[in-house]
Amino acid sequence: MSSPSAPSAPSAPSYQDDGTVAVRRVIDSDNSCLFNAVGYVTSRSLKEAPRLRRVIADAVAGDTFTYTEGFLGKPNAEYCAWIMDSQHWGGAVELSILAKHHRKEIAAYDIQTQRCDVYGTGEGYSERVMLLYDGLHYDAMALTYEGAPPDMDITIVPSTGPEADAADAKARRVVAEAHAARQFTDTANFTLRCLVCQKGLVGEKEAVEHAKSTGHQNFGEY
Repeated sequence: MSSPSAPSAPSAPSYQDDGTVAVRRVIDSDNSCLFNAVGYVTSRSLKEAPRLRRVIADAVAGDTFTYTEGFLGKPNAEYCAWIMDSQHWGGAVELSILAKHHRKEIAAYDIQTQRCDVYGTGEGYSERVMLLYDGLHYDAMALTYEGAPPDMDITIVPSTGPEADAADAKARRVVAEAHAARQFTDTANFTLRCLVCQKGLVGEKEAVEHAKSTGHQNFGEY
């Protein structure tokens, strides 16, 4: 008769078993959603947009070698004035600068493609925050307990290891559900109208070309 095997030691609770789920925290659509979403996940503030715009303008003005007209799509000084205008949106350039400023990876999950772009990756940052992007708008993502109020949100997670993998898996479930519900804007094919000259445009590419050729920056969907 073989001797019974020794009982295995209980495993430590994993991040996946901690009872949290990923949730979407909706940010106001006020042309500063990227900045306020970053403010929420990094410092739990929804009033960071003016300060973060200044952080970006200062970073760009201070590095004219990197932030050239070819990189920015406009002259360095013009871009700095442009990003300080609360009517203008942010995107990849701004997220890369904010990741460096906060010394955290910023994981931006795209609902349409279900892709995750991580800004600040490879820089050795130990923490990560998560955003959700629908093609036009950024919301914040957090981990929380079912039914818990937003003030219990966990918005900063490790950037590597089992805890990071678990947070990513939970975030991707939110993304998949939003994708299935078609909660995104197809920016390659959506129709826009220039609210300055009323010209009809199709897709982000035409809007960008129109803005460059005319200086018009105010568009609306129709």
